[in-house]
Amino acid sequence: MSDFDDGARWITEPLAEGMVRRWRMDDVIWEGDTAFQHVVIGKTAQGVSLFCDNDRQSTEFSQLTYHEALMVPGLLLADKVDRVLVVGSSEGVVCHMAVAAGASRVDHVDIDEECVRACAQHLPYGYTPDEVNAAVAGDGPVKLHLTDGWQFLVDAVAAGEEYDIVLVDLPDEREEDAQHNRLYGEEFLRMARSVLAPGGVVICQAGCQTMWRNTTLIRSWQRFSEVFDTVAYYGSDEHEWAYLFGRADVVADPTAKMISALPGCGYRPESIDAEALRGNTVPPFLVRNA
Repeated sequence: MSDFDDGARWITEPLAEGMVRRWRMDDVIWEGDTAFQHVVIGKTAQGVSLFCDNDRQSTEFSQLTYHEALMVPGLLLADKVDRVLVVGSSEGVVCHMAVAAGASRVDHVDIDEECVRACAQHLPYGYTPDEVNAAVAGDGPVKLHLTDGWQFLVDAVAAGEEYDIVLVDLPDEREEDAQHNRLYGEEFLRMARSVLAPGGVVICQAGCQTMWRNTTLIRSWQRFSEVFDTVAYYGSDEHEWAYLFGRADVVADPTAKMISALPGCGYRPESIDAEALRGNTVPPFLVRNA
């Protein structure tokens, strides 16, 4: 955090080479160094907001648009939604969506217990503290595993587990060394593919689609294209993030499959309809031609 001449507290969020974004913190609700990151939850112009290592993760104003763009296309692309694995996504919003869509078991894996509990305590969306306690105890469809996502997936492969959806929602991949970078890599994607049930989908937050910030998106597109026989794209037209969806088999027209499945989806999205699916599933030119 840094101070500017107006006397307010600000978070300076790095965007790209030579570019930052500043967030005025009208009130800091919770701040601390967990074992893995510096976390700030506070009030900004977009309501209660979550920052990890100065990166905006979600805000009260836009989180639903973000989480629906991440989750809904995958719900529609999968043949069924019964067992779901979520890696990251500390707020727990996508776990609620999975249950609403019909999942009977959601394994939620997050390495940072302190962050998960702070989000539940202070964010007006996602888990409540009681829901976190129930999920840790395995009381209900969501089971919260406070452990390393890489090792959890290694163990799931060894145990022959199968999931209809494997969703990875992490802070953006870093150019510098970061412990979560390995969960973006090809080896991790291949492990995720290996635990897919027939007709299952791997979902990943894949980066930003703007041409001055698209390095990680291009990298993710290339990896998905190496690992999966079907790769679908969704770039939010009302947020700044793009998402990739991979299946181990061939789907001739992923967008048509999503649109046909939308009316029967148990989770009813507020920010995605058939027109959004038609308009937002073509990757940007620079990504397609990288």
